[in-house]
Amino acid sequence: MRFLVVGAGALGGYFGGRLLEAGRDVTFLLRERRAAQLMQTGLQIRSAFGDLHLPEPPHVLSEQIDSPFDVVVVACKAYDLEATMDSFALAVGPDTAILPLLNGMQHLDKLSERFGADKVLGGLCMISATLDVHGTVLHLNDLHDLHYGELDGSMSPRVQAINEAFSGANFASRASEIILQEMWEKWVFIATAAGITSLMRGSVGDIVAAGAGSLTIALLEECAAIATLSGFEPRAKALERARTVLTTAGSPMTASMAKDIERGAQVESDQLIDDMIRRAPERHEGLSLLRVVQAHLGAYQARRAREQAGAK
Repeated sequence: MRFLVVGAGALGGYFGGRLLEAGRDVTFLLRERRAAQLMQTGLQIRSAFGDLHLPEPPHVLSEQIDSPFDVVVVACKAYDLEATMDSFALAVGPDTAILPLLNGMQHLDKLSERFGADKVLGGLCMISATLDVHGTVLHLNDLHDLHYGELDGSMSPRVQAINEAFSGANFASRASEIILQEMWEKWVFIATAAGITSLMRGSVGDIVAAGAGSLTIALLEECAAIATLSGFEPRAKALERARTVLTTAGSPMTASMAKDIERGAQVESDQLIDDMIRRAPERHEGLSLLRVVQAHLGAYQARRAREQAGAK
Protein backbone atom coordinates (compact mmCIF):
# COMPACT_ATOMS: atom_id res chain seq x y z
CA MET A 1 0.00 0.00 0.00
CA ARG A 2 1.48 3.32 -1.12
CA PHE A 3 0.96 6.30 1.20
CA LEU A 4 1.38 9.94 0.28
CA VAL A 5 1.67 12.05 3.42
CA VAL A 6 0.93 15.65 2.59
CA GLY A 7 3.53 17.68 4.44
CA ALA A 8 6.16 16.77 7.01
CA GLY A 9 5.10 19.15 9.72
CA ALA A 10 4.32 18.16 13.28
CA LEU A 11 1.49 15.73 12.45
CA GLY A 12 2.51 14.50 9.00
CA GLY A 13 6.13 14.27 10.04
CA TYR A 14 5.32 12.27 13.16
CA PHE A 15 2.89 9.72 11.75
CA GLY A 16 4.61 9.50 8.36
CA GLY A 17 7.96 9.02 10.07
CA ARG A 18 6.62 6.26 12.28
CA LEU A 19 5.20 4.48 9.22
CA LEU A 20 8.58 4.71 7.47
CA GLU A 21 10.23 3.43 10.63
CA ALA A 22 7.95 0.38 10.39
CA GLY A 23 8.99 -0.25 6.78
CA ARG A 24 5.85 1.03 5.08
CA ASP A 25 5.84 2.57 1.59
CA VAL A 26 5.57 6.28 2.43
CA THR A 27 6.36 9.38 0.38
CA PHE A 28 6.06 12.92 1.70
CA LEU A 29 4.60 15.68 -0.47
CA LEU A 30 6.66 18.74 0.39
CA ARG A 31 7.13 22.36 -0.46
CA GLU A 32 10.57 23.35 -1.72
CA ARG A 33 11.69 24.94 1.54
CA ARG A 34 10.82 21.93 3.70
CA ALA A 35 12.30 19.57 1.10
CA ALA A 36 15.61 21.47 1.19
CA GLN A 37 15.59 21.40 4.99
CA LEU A 38 15.02 17.63 5.14
CA MET A 39 17.76 17.04 2.60
CA GLN A 40 20.17 18.70 5.03
CA THR A 41 18.92 17.45 8.39
CA GLY A 42 16.77 14.43 7.61
CA LEU A 43 13.46 13.92 9.38
CA GLN A 44 14.02 13.99 13.13
CA ILE A 45 11.50 13.10 15.81
CA ARG A 46 11.98 13.57 19.54
CA SER A 47 9.49 11.59 21.58
CA ALA A 48 9.09 9.77 24.89
CA PHE A 49 8.13 6.77 22.74
CA GLY A 50 11.55 6.79 21.06
CA ASP A 51 13.55 9.25 19.00
CA LEU A 52 13.86 8.74 15.27
CA HIS A 53 16.18 10.06 12.57
CA LEU A 54 15.48 9.32 8.91
CA PRO A 55 18.40 10.77 6.89
CA GLU A 56 16.67 10.85 3.49
CA PRO A 57 12.89 10.41 3.75
CA PRO A 58 11.30 9.81 0.32
CA HIS A 59 9.58 12.93 -0.95
CA VAL A 60 8.15 14.64 -4.02
CA LEU A 61 7.14 18.15 -4.96
CA SER A 62 3.64 18.67 -6.29
CA GLU A 63 4.73 18.89 -9.93
CA GLN A 64 6.67 15.62 -9.59
CA ILE A 65 3.63 13.44 -8.81
CA ASP A 66 3.31 11.07 -11.76
CA SER A 67 0.86 8.40 -10.57
CA PRO A 68 -1.93 7.88 -8.04
CA PHE A 69 -1.33 6.68 -4.49
CA ASP A 70 -3.43 4.22 -2.54
CA VAL A 71 -3.88 6.55 0.44
CA VAL A 72 -3.35 10.30 0.72
CA VAL A 73 -2.96 11.42 4.35
CA VAL A 74 -3.82 15.11 4.73
CA ALA A 75 -2.61 16.84 7.89
CA CYS A 76 -2.45 20.52 6.96
CA LYS A 77 -4.01 23.42 8.84
CA ALA A 78 -7.69 23.63 7.96
CA TYR A 79 -7.33 27.13 6.48
CA ASP A 80 -4.74 25.77 4.00
CA LEU A 81 -7.02 23.07 2.60
CA GLU A 82 -7.88 24.74 -0.72
CA ALA A 83 -4.24 25.14 -1.76
CA THR A 84 -3.37 21.75 -0.32
CA MET A 85 -6.02 20.00 -2.43
CA ASP A 86 -4.47 21.54 -5.54
CA SER A 87 -1.05 20.25 -4.50
CA PHE A 88 -2.04 16.57 -4.22
CA ALA A 89 -4.76 16.40 -6.90
CA LEU A 90 -2.55 14.38 -9.27
CA ALA A 91 -2.09 11.74 -6.57
CA VAL A 92 -5.81 10.93 -6.46
CA GLY A 93 -6.86 8.13 -8.80
CA PRO A 94 -10.03 6.04 -9.13
CA ASP A 95 -9.14 3.86 -6.13
CA THR A 96 -7.41 6.40 -3.91
CA ALA A 97 -8.59 6.89 -0.32
CA ILE A 98 -8.12 10.33 1.25
CA LEU A 99 -7.54 10.28 5.01
CA PRO A 100 -7.78 13.81 6.47
CA LEU A 101 -6.58 14.61 9.98
CA LEU A 102 -7.94 18.15 10.19
CA ASN A 103 -9.91 19.78 12.98
CA GLY A 104 -13.64 20.39 12.67
CA MET A 105 -15.94 18.87 10.04
CA GLN A 106 -15.95 21.42 7.23
CA HIS A 107 -13.10 19.69 5.39
CA LEU A 108 -15.20 16.58 4.73
CA ASP A 109 -17.57 18.60 2.54
CA LYS A 110 -14.75 20.34 0.69
CA LEU A 111 -12.82 17.14 -0.01
CA SER A 112 -15.98 15.36 -1.12
CA GLU A 113 -16.93 18.19 -3.45
CA ARG A 114 -13.46 18.23 -5.03
CA PHE A 115 -12.69 14.51 -5.29
CA GLY A 116 -15.99 12.69 -4.67
CA ALA A 117 -17.50 11.50 -1.42
CA ASP A 118 -16.45 7.92 -2.18
CA LYS A 119 -12.79 8.93 -1.86
CA VAL A 120 -13.04 10.48 1.61
CA LEU A 121 -12.55 8.74 4.95
CA GLY A 122 -13.05 10.17 8.40
CA GLY A 123 -10.01 10.55 10.61
CA LEU A 124 -8.64 12.16 13.71
CA CYS A 125 -5.46 12.13 15.72
CA MET A 126 -4.82 12.78 19.39
CA ILE A 127 -1.32 14.14 19.84
CA SER A 128 0.47 17.30 20.93
CA ALA A 129 3.40 17.97 18.64
CA THR A 130 5.22 20.91 17.11
CA LEU A 131 8.25 21.77 14.99
CA ASP A 132 11.22 23.51 16.60
CA VAL A 133 13.28 26.17 14.83
CA HIS A 134 15.40 23.45 13.20
CA GLY A 135 12.40 21.57 11.80
CA THR A 136 12.60 18.73 14.33
CA VAL A 137 9.26 17.16 15.29
CA LEU A 138 8.81 17.48 19.05
CA HIS A 139 6.23 15.11 20.56
CA LEU A 140 5.01 16.90 23.69
CA ASN A 141 2.65 14.50 25.45
CA ASP A 142 1.99 10.80 26.01
CA LEU A 143 -0.67 10.42 23.30
CA HIS A 144 -0.06 9.47 19.67
CA ASP A 145 -3.40 8.03 18.62
CA LEU A 146 -4.77 7.83 15.07
CA HIS A 147 -8.38 6.79 14.36
CA TYR A 148 -9.93 6.36 10.90
CA GLY A 149 -12.97 4.85 9.26
CA GLU A 150 -15.62 5.02 6.58
CA LEU A 151 -18.12 7.82 7.02
CA ASP A 152 -20.97 5.29 6.81
CA GLY A 153 -19.44 3.15 9.55
CA SER A 154 -18.70 0.12 7.39
CA MET A 155 -15.52 -1.88 7.86
CA SER A 156 -14.58 -1.73 4.19
CA PRO A 157 -11.70 -3.61 2.54
CA ARG A 158 -9.70 -0.38 2.20
CA VAL A 159 -10.11 0.43 5.89
CA GLN A 160 -9.03 -3.09 6.76
CA ALA A 161 -5.99 -2.70 4.49
CA ILE A 162 -5.06 0.61 6.14
CA ASN A 163 -5.54 -0.99 9.54
CA GLU A 164 -3.13 -3.75 8.60
CA ALA A 165 -0.57 -1.26 7.26
CA PHE A 166 -0.75 0.83 10.44
CA SER A 167 -0.47 -2.23 12.67
CA GLY A 168 3.01 -2.54 14.13
CA ALA A 169 3.92 1.12 13.63
CA ASN A 170 5.00 3.03 16.73
CA PHE A 171 1.71 4.81 17.37
CA ALA A 172 -1.73 3.73 18.57
CA SER A 173 -4.05 3.15 15.60
CA ARG A 174 -7.66 2.03 15.46
CA ALA A 175 -10.21 1.53 12.71
CA SER A 176 -13.52 3.00 13.88
CA GLU A 177 -17.11 2.19 12.95
CA ILE A 178 -18.26 5.45 14.56
CA ILE A 179 -15.67 7.86 13.21
CA LEU A 180 -18.13 10.75 12.74
CA GLN A 181 -19.18 10.47 16.39
CA GLU A 182 -15.55 10.53 17.47
CA MET A 183 -14.76 13.48 15.20
CA TRP A 184 -17.64 15.47 16.67
CA GLU A 185 -16.50 14.67 20.20
CA LYS A 186 -13.00 15.86 19.37
CA TRP A 187 -14.40 19.01 17.76
CA VAL A 188 -16.42 19.81 20.89
CA PHE A 189 -13.27 19.42 22.99
CA ILE A 190 -10.95 21.34 20.66
CA ALA A 191 -13.42 24.21 20.13
CA THR A 192 -13.79 24.57 23.89
CA ALA A 193 -10.05 24.39 24.59
CA ALA A 194 -9.16 26.75 21.74
CA GLY A 195 -11.98 29.13 22.53
CA ILE A 196 -11.38 29.50 26.26
CA THR A 197 -7.57 29.64 26.26
CA SER A 198 -7.59 32.14 23.37
CA LEU A 199 -10.26 34.28 25.00
CA MET A 200 -8.62 34.26 28.43
CA ARG A 201 -5.03 34.40 27.14
CA GLY A 202 -3.99 31.79 29.65
CA SER A 203 -3.50 28.10 30.27
CA VAL A 204 -6.12 25.80 31.74
CA GLY A 205 -4.40 26.15 35.11
CA ASP A 206 -4.39 29.95 34.85
CA ILE A 207 -8.12 29.98 34.11
CA VAL A 208 -8.85 27.71 37.08
CA ALA A 209 -6.67 29.87 39.33
CA ALA A 210 -8.69 32.92 38.25
CA GLY A 211 -11.86 31.19 39.43
CA ALA A 212 -13.17 30.99 35.86
CA GLY A 213 -13.43 27.24 35.45
CA SER A 214 -17.21 27.59 35.29
CA LEU A 215 -16.83 29.60 32.06
CA THR A 216 -14.94 26.69 30.52
CA ILE A 217 -17.73 24.29 31.46
CA ALA A 218 -20.35 26.67 30.08
CA LEU A 219 -18.51 26.88 26.75
CA LEU A 220 -18.17 23.09 26.67
CA GLU A 221 -21.91 22.74 27.21
CA GLU A 222 -22.66 25.17 24.35
CA CYS A 223 -20.49 23.16 21.95
CA ALA A 224 -21.95 19.86 23.17
CA ALA A 225 -25.48 21.19 22.62
CA ILE A 226 -24.70 21.93 18.96
CA ALA A 227 -23.23 18.45 18.49
CA THR A 228 -26.40 16.98 20.00
CA LEU A 229 -28.66 19.06 17.76
CA SER A 230 -26.57 17.88 14.79
CA GLY A 231 -27.25 14.24 15.68
CA PHE A 232 -23.99 13.46 17.47
CA GLU A 233 -24.62 13.83 21.18
CA PRO A 234 -21.26 13.48 22.96
CA ARG A 235 -21.06 10.36 25.06
CA ALA A 236 -20.88 10.74 28.82
CA LYS A 237 -17.33 9.40 28.97
CA ALA A 238 -16.10 11.88 26.36
CA LEU A 239 -17.69 14.82 28.19
CA GLU A 240 -16.32 13.73 31.55
CA ARG A 241 -12.83 13.41 30.08
CA ALA A 242 -13.13 16.89 28.55
CA ARG A 243 -14.31 18.40 31.84
CA THR A 244 -11.41 16.83 33.69
CA VAL A 245 -8.74 17.94 31.21
CA LEU A 246 -10.13 21.46 30.88
CA THR A 247 -10.52 22.17 34.61
CA THR A 248 -7.37 20.64 36.10
CA ALA A 249 -5.73 22.99 38.57
CA GLY A 250 -2.16 23.84 37.63
CA SER A 251 -2.45 22.43 34.12
CA PRO A 252 -0.08 24.14 31.64
CA MET A 253 -2.28 23.14 28.70
CA THR A 254 -2.87 25.87 26.14
CA ALA A 255 -4.56 25.19 22.79
CA SER A 256 -2.50 25.66 19.65
CA MET A 257 -4.86 28.46 18.59
CA ALA A 258 -3.86 30.49 21.65
CA LYS A 259 -0.19 29.87 20.83
CA ASP A 260 -0.84 31.01 17.25
CA ILE A 261 -2.39 34.24 18.53
CA GLU A 262 0.62 34.90 20.75
CA ARG A 263 2.95 34.73 17.76
CA GLY A 264 0.64 36.68 15.47
CA ALA A 265 -0.17 33.75 13.20
CA GLN A 266 -3.28 32.80 11.28
CA VAL A 267 -5.88 30.83 13.26
CA GLU A 268 -8.51 28.20 12.46
CA SER A 269 -11.36 30.34 13.76
CA ASP A 270 -13.66 29.74 10.78
CA GLN A 271 -13.27 25.97 10.95
CA LEU A 272 -13.42 25.57 14.76
CA ILE A 273 -15.71 28.33 16.02
CA ASP A 274 -17.60 29.96 13.13
CA ASP A 275 -18.58 26.64 11.58
CA MET A 276 -19.73 25.34 14.96
CA ILE A 277 -22.06 28.33 15.26
CA ARG A 278 -23.27 27.92 11.66
CA ARG A 279 -24.38 24.38 12.47
CA ALA A 280 -26.67 25.55 15.25
CA PRO A 281 -30.33 25.83 14.21
CA GLU A 282 -31.45 29.34 13.28
CA ARG A 283 -32.44 31.40 16.31
CA HIS A 284 -30.86 28.83 18.64
CA GLU A 285 -30.35 30.42 22.03
CA GLY A 286 -27.59 29.71 24.50
CA LEU A 287 -24.52 30.52 22.40
CA SER A 288 -23.40 33.59 24.33
CA LEU A 289 -19.85 32.41 25.03
CA LEU A 290 -19.30 30.99 21.55
CA ARG A 291 -20.34 34.32 20.09
CA VAL A 292 -17.95 36.18 22.42
CA VAL A 293 -15.13 33.87 21.32
CA GLN A 294 -16.12 34.45 17.68
CA ALA A 295 -16.03 38.23 18.15
CA HIS A 296 -12.69 38.05 19.97
CA LEU A 297 -11.10 36.03 17.18
CA GLY A 298 -12.66 38.27 14.55
CA ALA A 299 -11.13 41.33 16.21
CA TYR A 300 -7.75 39.60 16.36
CA GLN A 301 -7.88 38.76 12.67
CA ALA A 302 -8.94 42.31 11.75
CA ARG A 303 -6.01 43.75 13.70
CA ARG A 304 -3.61 41.20 12.19
CA ALA A 305 -4.77 42.05 8.66
CA ARG A 306 -4.38 45.78 9.35
CA GLU A 307 -0.88 45.33 10.75
CA GLN A 308 0.16 43.16 7.82
CA ALA A 309 -1.17 45.72 5.34
CA GLY A 310 0.70 48.50 7.15
CA ALA A 311 3.94 46.53 7.04
CA LYS A 312 3.90 46.33 3.23
